[in-house]
Amino acid sequence: MLYAFSKIFWNLVQPGNLLVLLLALGVVGLWLRRRRARLFVSAVTLAFVAVLVFPVGGWAILPLEERFPQPLLPSRIDGIVLLGGAINIGTTQAHGQAALNRFAERITASAALARQFPEAKLLISGGDPRIAPGELSEADITRSLLLSLGLDDSRMLLEKRSRNTYENAVYSKAMAQPQPGQVWLLVTSAFHMPRAVGCFRAAGFDTLPYPVDYQTADLPAIGFSFASELELFELAVHEWVGLVSYRILGRIDSLFPGPAPTSSSTAR
Repeated sequence: MLYAFSKIFWNLVQPGNLLVLLLALGVVGLWLRRRRARLFVSAVTLAFVAVLVFPVGGWAILPLEERFPQPLLPSRIDGIVLLGGAINIGTTQAHGQAALNRFAERITASAALARQFPEAKLLISGGDPRIAPGELSEADITRSLLLSLGLDDSRMLLEKRSRNTYENAVYSKAMAQPQPGQVWLLVTSAFHMPRAVGCFRAAGFDTLPYPVDYQTADLPAIGFSFASELELFELAVHEWVGLVSYRILGRIDSLFPGPAPTSSSTAR
């Protein structure tokens, strides 16, 4: 129930949808000759212009992406945890081939790491995130894709139940059963890494964060690309909301998880 509510709630309040709904509400107010409707519509219009002109998406997502630097990899890796989120299950089912989204680097980077460390296990964590899940999971699709790229099936562990980051951590730990002294890489998008690390720490699964799939090239700059900036802003807002809600629910131990004091990592 909580999962379905979170999906529906986000569809209503994500910035793009919310701006359109507020603008529609303002137009209704104008037709009804409400006294403050003109001021309300003007404010919403200024919000649209701000997204068009200013790099609000870049400003919002940059702290998330810079939270965890690229790590110095040890000579031995025991396992790699690949978090789902890069597969469009509906499109895959409709056309019979793996449909990757903008987070595809989670998969390509994991494949490269698996080749670099041939003795490491590859744990693919991802079920069906839709409100009404089917039998096919992200882990199943990712496995088929990696097999076609030449990876050995015997190395892969499929965690097919998780539908969010919290479940990724809990179910991955149960499947991996990490032992003291082992090194497991955690591979996910850079903006998603703080929440992912927080969940894995809370679950008692110590991992070495390996952020990929960066959305920002450099310092955000003023431009005129409404669609791309809004998409980036929505991505960042979703993650910040996720951090706050996970902290309230006790799924992470701090509001903005960062590198551990003893982390053997270095800046990019």
